[in-house]
Amino acid sequence: MELRLYDTLTREKRVFTPLNPANVRMYVCGPTVYDFAHIGNARPLIVFDVLFRLLRHLYGEAHVTYVRNITDVDDKINDRAARDFAGLPLNEAIRKVTEQTEKQFHEDADALGCLRPTKEPRATEHIGEMRELIEKLVAGGFAYVAEDHVLFSPQAMNAANSVLPRYGALANRSLDEMIAGARVDVAPYKRDATDFVLWKPSKSGEPSWPSPSGIRVEGRPGWHIECSAMSWKHLGKQFDIHGGGIDLVFPHHENELAQSCCAFHENRMANFWMHNGFLQVEGEKMSKSLGNFVTIRELLSEWPGKALRLNMLKTHYRSPIDWTNASLMESYGELKRWAVVLNIGLEGRQKRAPSKELVAALNDDLNTSSALTILRLNFAKVENDNSENTKEVLQADAEFLGLLDKSSIPILAAPAKTTIQLSDNIRDLVHRLRVYLLNGGGDGPIESDGIQVSFDGAFFQVSSKFRTEENFDERVKRLVSERNRARSQRDFQKSDRIRDELAAMGVIIKDSKEGTTWEIAP
Repeated sequence: MELRLYDTLTREKRVFTPLNPANVRMYVCGPTVYDFAHIGNARPLIVFDVLFRLLRHLYGEAHVTYVRNITDVDDKINDRAARDFAGLPLNEAIRKVTEQTEKQFHEDADALGCLRPTKEPRATEHIGEMRELIEKLVAGGFAYVAEDHVLFSPQAMNAANSVLPRYGALANRSLDEMIAGARVDVAPYKRDATDFVLWKPSKSGEPSWPSPSGIRVEGRPGWHIECSAMSWKHLGKQFDIHGGGIDLVFPHHENELAQSCCAFHENRMANFWMHNGFLQVEGEKMSKSLGNFVTIRELLSEWPGKALRLNMLKTHYRSPIDWTNASLMESYGELKRWAVVLNIGLEGRQKRAPSKELVAALNDDLNTSSALTILRLNFAKVENDNSENTKEVLQADAEFLGLLDKSSIPILAAPAKTTIQLSDNIRDLVHRLRVYLLNGGGDGPIESDGIQVSFDGAFFQVSSKFRTEENFDERVKRLVSERNRARSQRDFQKSDRIRDELAAMGVIIKDSKEGTTWEIAP
């Protein structure tokens, strides 16, 4: 089956034919690095990671280039830097914020099972390309200088008698509709309400660079020109796929398309424009005011990233998704069930390509919900015949989707091995260590209230810290004696406290007519 993708610009699902099969190129808008990414940001990360994996399978790893940018010049970055590093010069503070936030972003993306893109250009490293594009737009009559700003004119683009696409075609709106439906910056130097900034003067202390088009004061780029410059630099004037969230269609992607097509007098920028749908949390739009704003990092403190990934892939990428705790819990349980059946014979199992059925499902506009149905059918087959062949198919398909691999399967499948009676507290500790290991946190162990949990590669070992003492038996005997004395003195509060202390050590007390005995909890 041929790969078919939905194109936002043409509003049709059509066969994907790369401009150059030896160099398939994809650009996806990346993070603005000023704070932790929220769960909505995780959706394009995961969606386009699956597409990246599929393209590499179809055309070969060496023939696919995936570029995802880092936006490191923005008002939000400046504000964060001034707030968190007030004692430093602004540029130095900005560097600290962007480096720290980029590191956090990569840790989160890694935990979600995402491959690193081929290239991750930073906006500040491409100011020269931005100035060059702006000069081309001014020379072509598509942009103009006004009060130390350079502005792009959609009216000039639509008036041009050329192969250029219509401004508004991507969003499928007219200029009047875009003015009515968007917050338009009002400025006396703008010729038209729809004109947008390509370059602007920097405020005192802000990052600044020599300006284009004869402007004497130093300035900084507008947001949209950044991605036009970086995609051009690393992928060329035209490339195969441009991706991002549906919220970026207008104005960001509309403006990118306009800038790039006008600068190079081309009829297109990307051959396919792909956009993932919105994400809600528990049926409501995510917002800080509603108290349901949640970051990827917060979820990773409680859940394995691969469970988040599975939960995200259950819904087709173009459909809206309702992110619920119940659904996430179901995804985690399903992932563990797959891991348990795959864990037996894992070391000797041969790596193989994904099944034709899985690839066919993904070839249908990245239909991950259908792909997961394939995995569930494979899982049912494994439960029925338990053959190595069916296990290999299930494991290969799960690995291809970034859900399971040889390092995560044993951790997900491992039970707790303990001589201490399991309690909610101990189960929580095992879960915490499991999540910590799966999300790349390290080896452990972790400890709480005298209970230690470690992972030995096959089991989560649970023990009381008292169990390792040489005088364990003597300690138990002393506490039992103290408890008996408290009971004889009718000090039941003390007696109960000692019983609880013994229970925390994994000791069960039994009282009878013959006296008090104790044993280790099974």
